[in-house]
Amino acid sequence: MSTTFMASSTIPSPASFRRATHCSLRARNSIKPPMPPLNPKDPFLSKLASIAATSPEKLLNRPLNSDTPPYLDLFDSPTLMATPASVERSVSYNEHRPRRPPPDLPSLLLHGRIVYLGMPLVPAVTELIIAELMYLQWMDPKEPIYLYINSTGTTRDDGESVGMETEGFAIYDAMMQLKNEIHTVGVGAAIGHACLLLAAGTKGKRFMMPHAKAMIQQPRVPSSGLMTGSDVLIRAKEVIVNKDTLVSLLAKHTENPIETVTQVMRRPFYMDSTKAKEFGVIDKILWRGQEKIMADAAPPEAWDKNAGIKAVDAI
Repeated sequence: MSTTFMASSTIPSPASFRRATHCSLRARNSIKPPMPPLNPKDPFLSKLASIAATSPEKLLNRPLNSDTPPYLDLFDSPTLMATPASVERSVSYNEHRPRRPPPDLPSLLLHGRIVYLGMPLVPAVTELIIAELMYLQWMDPKEPIYLYINSTGTTRDDGESVGMETEGFAIYDAMMQLKNEIHTVGVGAAIGHACLLLAAGTKGKRFMMPHAKAMIQQPRVPSSGLMTGSDVLIRAKEVIVNKDTLVSLLAKHTENPIETVTQVMRRPFYMDSTKAKEFGVIDKILWRGQEKIMADAAPPEAWDKNAGIKAVDAI
């Protein structure tokens, strides 16, 4: 009998159950909806804040299982950000939000008026370089353009032709037509037509890195393949014409006689930064403090004299 009494005492009556349910519902309705942190620049959080203030039941009565990401169904046409790569600068990391895709590196360099030639002169490269030069002149015809050159010209590093000689002449003609000053900077290698572009910069604004190389050489005959003898002869004549044009342009920009340029171009003529400056390809070597150090350094003859070494004439 006592066991039956204990079991019945643990079962709540229907009236008390209704009272408890009513109290829980009243307590739930009295709870204020959670207010998300409001950022005035964030349309998503601003929308949530306005809904929480006007219709809190939409935030409280959320479905447990839904295929829609949380709260996105509150928008008439929810749109997810396309890419997280580009963010808006803010003092808080949590306020970074995607805005638009990031620009590519050539576009960032172009924004600083820098054109980088880092490949052999093939048609696609020539098209891009000329387009960038024309665009920068259209943007501001008075500001200088900085052309960084690291190219093997119309050949590969092993000497095989990859582009026509007209590719180099096309960029050269575009440079000559521009109203802007063109500051050329040799980085790495400037071979063949790339060396011509390096020397074609504005006088006094042609630079070279201390360990860069420049080289001038004769144009090469493209692979003849199954061409007839007459066609090969025509190609050879065109190469000679291109060679004469290249020699005359190099002589013009380096202020050397045509005979001198022709003589050194009989074979590949390599120049380090110092020799390129002496030959007239560049005007200055870009090395911090290098100009003053080299000016203060004594010539080799003075070192030999101070050391008591006498030069022996070559036999």
